[in-house]
Amino acid sequence: MVTVSLIEDDKHYREGLEDLINSSGYFKTLFCYSSAESALPHIIQHPPDIAIIDIKLPGINGVDLILSVKKQAPAIQCMVCSFYDDNEYVFNALRNGASGYILKDSMPQEIIASLRELHDGGAPMSRYIAKKVISAFHDKQQLPKLSELSDRENEILQLISTGLVVKEAAAKLNLSSHTVTKHLKNIYIKLHVNNRIEAVNKLNHLR
Repeated sequence: MVTVSLIEDDKHYREGLEDLINSSGYFKTLFCYSSAESALPHIIQHPPDIAIIDIKLPGINGVDLILSVKKQAPAIQCMVCSFYDDNEYVFNALRNGASGYILKDSMPQEIIASLRELHDGGAPMSRYIAKKVISAFHDKQQLPKLSELSDRENEILQLISTGLVVKEAAAKLNLSSHTVTKHLKNIYIKLHVNNRIEAVNKLNHLR
């Protein structure tokens, strides 16, 4: 049996996932954790073949947990299972060592198929996530980036630089205007500027 440990704070989802895995006839749940803090260092001392990790966890988030796990126990294969499909979460998780990224609305058979694919050396991704990854590689080939900013902040600054207002940028990214405004404030702080014009000017220097 291939062993799987779960790091998931939603009790009902965790228990459902545990039942699904144990009834698969191929995988077996080793340990379940409700937070990154409860997983470390126990998961390193009792390593599973696969760790299914949620992104939004209380305390240390799943992205940082993946990095810790891969540094200390690189043989553990990490697969994200989350509701969050934000570019920043997806790419940071993959950069930190995740070998797969599926969404929580995946059908039970898709989850088991993803585990099989991962164990066989593949990199399972929900169709929507795979499309985002491919699109991002295409989009980023010619676009200048500011290293001070996160992927999401760069994405917002790119849109703002085309003349879009906050509401329009929010609609394109499926975010709220409040979230975009919050990101803009962080952009100004990181770039040491006072407004969007100064921020866009910094970006234009790279063109």
